[in-house]
Formats: sequence, structure tokens, C-alpha cells
Amino acid sequence: MLGFFRSLPVTDPELGVLSRSRGKWRGQLALEGGSVPLAIAGARDAPDPDALALARELPASWSRHRQALAQALMEHYAPYQEAVAAGETEPPPYPLPVVAQPSDVWPFVTLLSACVAPIGRRLMAEVALAATWDVEHTLGAQFDAASFVDLNGSILQR
Repeated sequence: MLGFFRSLPVTDPELGVLSRSRGKWRGQLALEGGSVPLAIAGARDAPDPDALALARELPASWSRHRQALAQALMEHYAPYQEAVAAGETEPPPYPLPVVAQPSDVWPFVTLLSACVAPIGRRLMAEVALAATWDVEHTLGAQFDAASFVDLNGSILQR
């Protein structure tokens, strides 16, 4: 009955079909050799053009800043490793991964989703990550149009 209020899908030449659901335009994004769910900010009639541009750029930005992100992930891992070694926190139900250098983090990190939307007052791309050493949190790798900005230690997937 209320179907006439629904937004029609939009086809982007790079991102494919985007459908509006739960206040965002949703589709899939090819990233890191796989595909993750993608959410993009926008009005009812179309995704925001700047958000679309940032989503299209995200795979290249991810590749350019992969080493900086690996370093941030290793810095996130180090306190867990130290706390488990010191007996200050319970170890996870499986052995803690061996991470000696930043590039060692990737086998222990899973990409969950990507979202391009305003965070604070800035348009940002945020990739949700699961790390085996941190079972309690979803991590968020944040990118703007030019750079890797931050690794947030706990986000809600959008």
C-alpha cells in the first residue's frame, strides 16, 4: 500500500545497483579481493553525489593507505597482547595471533561492511572490521577523500 513512497533503485556505473533501505542507499563494494555490503548517505531520490564519489574512490584509497591501517591495527593489538601476557585480562577462547609486524595483522582481520556518510561534520568512508583479538568490538577504519584518518576502536555497523 505504501509502495509508492519507496525510492527507485539507482544504477551507478562503478558501484552497480543501489537500493534505499533504512535511510541509506545500499549495495556492494569490491574491496580487498572480496565484496562487502555498502551503505551510502543520500536523499530519498538519489545517493549524495559527494558520498558516491568517495565510495567509488574507497578501494583505491584502501590500497594506498593499507600499510598505515596495518600499523594502526597493530597498535590496537599490542595492548591486548600485553594484557593477556600479564594476566590482566582473560585470553580469548583460542590462541592469540602472532603479530610481529604490521603486515602480520591481515590474516586476523575480516572486512564486514563499508559506509560513506557524514561522521561529525565531515563526509567519511568507514570500513567495519572484525579482529580476532578483539571479540567485543567492531573496529572502524575511517577515510576521507585524501587519506586514512583513524582507526576507531568501537563502531556500530550502519
